[in-house]
Amino acid sequence: MSATENFTRFSTQMWDKVLSKVKKAVVFMDDKCAESLHWNGGAASLFEAGARNLKQFSSFEACGENEPKAVFVVSTLLKGRTIDIIKDIISLSHFQYCVVLTTVAHSVHLLANSVTTEMEGNPVFEQFEEKLCEWMGNMNYTAEVMHVPVVFAPVSQQLLLMPTFAHLFPLLSPDLESINAKRPEKKRFGGLVDIDIHSLPPELLFEIKSLASALNAMFEATSTREESFAVGPMSRIIAGELANHPQAKNRRKTAPNKASIIFVDRTMDLTGAVGHHGDNLVEKILTVLKPLPGHVTDVQVDMHELTSLQRTPDSQSILAPGCLAQTQSSTARSLWEAMLTSKQKEGVMEVRRQLVEAASKENLPIKMGLGRVTPEQLCSYAQLFRSSRGALESHCGVLQLGLATAQTLRHSSLTRWDACLAFERLLLQALGDSDFPAVLRQLLPLMKPRGGEGDTGSRPGEGECGPDELLVLLIYLYSLAGEAQPSDRDDEEEEEAELDKLERELIGALALVITREAELSPLLQKLTGCVGPDQMTVERARSALEEVFETLRGLSHTRDHLKQLRSVYATGDGVHQATYRPFLHQVLEEVFHPDRLECPDIEHMSGGLTDLLKTGFSMFMKVTRPHPSDHPLLFLFLIGGITPSELRLIKEIVSARKPGTQVLVLSTRLLRPTDIPELLFTTQRLAPDIGV
Repeated sequence: MSATENFTRFSTQMWDKVLSKVKKAVVFMDDKCAESLHWNGGAASLFEAGARNLKQFSSFEACGENEPKAVFVVSTLLKGRTIDIIKDIISLSHFQYCVVLTTVAHSVHLLANSVTTEMEGNPVFEQFEEKLCEWMGNMNYTAEVMHVPVVFAPVSQQLLLMPTFAHLFPLLSPDLESINAKRPEKKRFGGLVDIDIHSLPPELLFEIKSLASALNAMFEATSTREESFAVGPMSRIIAGELANHPQAKNRRKTAPNKASIIFVDRTMDLTGAVGHHGDNLVEKILTVLKPLPGHVTDVQVDMHELTSLQRTPDSQSILAPGCLAQTQSSTARSLWEAMLTSKQKEGVMEVRRQLVEAASKENLPIKMGLGRVTPEQLCSYAQLFRSSRGALESHCGVLQLGLATAQTLRHSSLTRWDACLAFERLLLQALGDSDFPAVLRQLLPLMKPRGGEGDTGSRPGEGECGPDELLVLLIYLYSLAGEAQPSDRDDEEEEEAELDKLERELIGALALVITREAELSPLLQKLTGCVGPDQMTVERARSALEEVFETLRGLSHTRDHLKQLRSVYATGDGVHQATYRPFLHQVLEEVFHPDRLECPDIEHMSGGLTDLLKTGFSMFMKVTRPHPSDHPLLFLFLIGGITPSELRLIKEIVSARKPGTQVLVLSTRLLRPTDIPELLFTTQRLAPDIGV
């Protein structure tokens, strides 16, 4: 068994603890835990373990008299809203046995209850057990409360996601202003890099401590001693919290397995997160297909092709959607791995090969097709399985992935993907020739309502960019603003005034585009607070966009504190075009450099006095400081999300530079380009929802 398999198995082992409690119980589960379960065997594993039913964690749910046992699985603190919902469900039911499982450690519960000293046992959980018995109406009934870190989702052999922390994102300049506004003038922070964990609002503090606790539990279970490294302000805080975790200090004295973990802030490279240059099939599937309700990562796959149902508005609600998470079939899992880490053409070819192979195994009358793979061809292969229920069940996983591919390849919005890619390439070249305002001005012609003249809101035409895509392009450009040519003007104030004037023009043009939309996307609804176009006014759109541009202005300064890895842009010359240089590529080149050079931007986070002494003595004595490449296992943790094309990039660099090293990628979510505007402009970064 490989070292990385131990860590992907840890997630299953944690869910096994939950499964041991669900026999004859009705299970109530919140969305974040449900998403983790989705990638760890799904609801089927609960029913196989004896669960009687699975319900949403909501005050509107309850159980009958013949259902005496309940299991609650939550990703939040047992305070406030979470407690209210549990109480509501119990009071409407007839339980005699309640089990509450939370992903938040008892130590964080103590902190949330203003207890700073360590205590024996689990007093917070014990008190809550008494409350549960009280709500059930009999103190002799049974109640159990425990912590189980079911926060990991093994999306692939190379990738572990943490859906519980999907909205955790590195802080930005507006967040710094909010933190400083509550501090005395003399104690205000000069930059994001100066912020420490104790100066964070309570909600974010508890979230980070929960994350560090979950990582510590994983390293504890696998007997791993880790060396922590960080790139970026948020990463420094999280890596420091893990390095100084009380239980981690004891573990590191005896743990036989060694590994390095590098935390990297997503804000170090937003260009790669919003860019359309990733030649990857899964990236496009995630972008064009609708997400599964309540999920951040997975999507809905239309299963009509596998049935004889007529397509009607009602048939959509009759037929359950398929998905990308295939945990039962090893063939489907290997196909998913190929789709996730291959180039698009290779991924599509593999989908066709697997469909042909499945049809051949079932002796279905398949017509072999050579050359280019088309969505029609993939659908025709999938339709062959309609006639055989056994074949349909045996190859259900491969069929869902095949249909997801076909539905993506024929999706009308793919033309907008290509349009964005073409424009990003033009912007890249322009940055090498012009100052930033001149490049930004090139976006103005795109800021026009969709559907043509005289049409105030038809469905978008082919290749036309809507407000969501325009916001993505703005992020792309502002994240590269520092790479533009310096202005010819001597007067900085004059240049600033020109940029302000241009931004006002862009705000006006984009506000008009938004007010002409026939339907508001989920992003626009969150951004403006309007549910439908009838509520939208130019004033509301402008007000929201002014805050957007305030955030955008800070994006070009996210790497200012770095000494070496300050640029993600390579200027062109007479022979070569200007190119984007992925930040992760640069980090891994430093890590796997044959001379083991020390990169000042990859900061080692000390976990105790010994490490501090090593770091201090190394300034005037020859002491070997820890290096990320010291160990055969490397964890790369992207705070704020990772794209499928970055996964492929990591795989390629490791196999080229240091084939013997095993790399396991951890992240808070699998990104699509349109996720970034939501995380930048509509997420409460300083106050994540912790259920209170």
